[in-house]
Amino acid sequence: MKKFEIPLTYRSEQLTKIKNARKLEDPRKNDYTPSIMDFGRIKIYLARHFGFCYGVENAIEIAYKTIEENPNNRIFLLSEMIHNPGVNSDLIERGVKFLMDTKGNELLDWNLLNSDDIVIIPAFGTTIEIENRLKKIGINPYQYNTTCPFVERVWNKAAVIGKTNTIVIHGKYTHEETRATFSHTIQNTKSIIIRDLQEAKKLGEVLLTENQELLEQYFKGKYSEGFNVKTDLVSIGVVNQTTMLASETQEIAAYLRNIMTEKYGEENLTLHFADTKDTLCYATNDNQEAAKALLNTDSDLAVVVGGYNSSNTTHLVELLEPKFKTFFISSEEKIISADEVISYNINTKQEQSYIGFLPPKEEIKIAVTCGASCPDSVVERVINKIVEVAGRKVTRNA
Repeated sequence: MKKFEIPLTYRSEQLTKIKNARKLEDPRKNDYTPSIMDFGRIKIYLARHFGFCYGVENAIEIAYKTIEENPNNRIFLLSEMIHNPGVNSDLIERGVKFLMDTKGNELLDWNLLNSDDIVIIPAFGTTIEIENRLKKIGINPYQYNTTCPFVERVWNKAAVIGKTNTIVIHGKYTHEETRATFSHTIQNTKSIIIRDLQEAKKLGEVLLTENQELLEQYFKGKYSEGFNVKTDLVSIGVVNQTTMLASETQEIAAYLRNIMTEKYGEENLTLHFADTKDTLCYATNDNQEAAKALLNTDSDLAVVVGGYNSSNTTHLVELLEPKFKTFFISSEEKIISADEVISYNINTKQEQSYIGFLPPKEEIKIAVTCGASCPDSVVERVINKIVEVAGRKVTRNA
């Protein structure tokens, strides 16, 4: 796999050694058991896979090279490069300005843009409408395009399936990637976005009843123009936002397959349901499988590191929470002491202070992982801070 040039400040010599050792031991990635870092009182179960993925490193390399090679040009990002506050803050400090927030709301007046400006497309990709808007200004939207290849793979797959099927997109409606996938998909076929299995069941109800009013009631604003339940749900195929839970996508696809079987019969299923493979990216799948392996440990708690608006990181929290008291933090600064931590609650979508961070035990075992947009250096600092507040200096690891 290609090696990317990214700032050394995002690297961790310590964690790189661990990752490289695991790759040598298990090049085919069959072993998802965590690595163990032993600091005496603190024992860290470090996920087998975590941190920057191919798409993120590709995006960061392009962004920083663009800054370096264009000192006299104004440089803009459509929205956040990736969902990591540290990376985005660093880009802002280097003079990059953001045109939109993550929901697509304009932060700057686009009328101020001119053809000499540089606009970087983030790793999530962007919509056809925005591409055309940039072209009208005289800006080539493809020149500094960091769209993840695995996102583009979803678009390509949807284009193929869409020749004979309506596309059902499993994703978060307001997420940049899902908005981009929807925009590209509707160029070729009808499409509809569903968030979870609950919405899949609502779609199943619409499909079986062929009730147009129910479509409007359940999915207003989430389907392509001119969508007709009698003609556009005759044959469907499922793709997903690449950072969704793989198990949830599989569950949704299986449910909709059963609905089509109920309506048209098993013997006719191939005419009505595209039996697609999951379009989750490899890194998201690896990180999720590695998080599941952490569930097999005897950890006292779990720490997940990453941006709070990162979809793939949030799903790691969801996987670990049923078994462990799980703390979702963006950096080591959120660890106040051995007793207090500032953690993000994925349900209330707010940070809050928790008392009773580390248990009063002689040996404390902690499961640690992070999302695909989190630098290894941040994870290393988090681990070091945990050891520090626990009363031991960071002197050794295994």
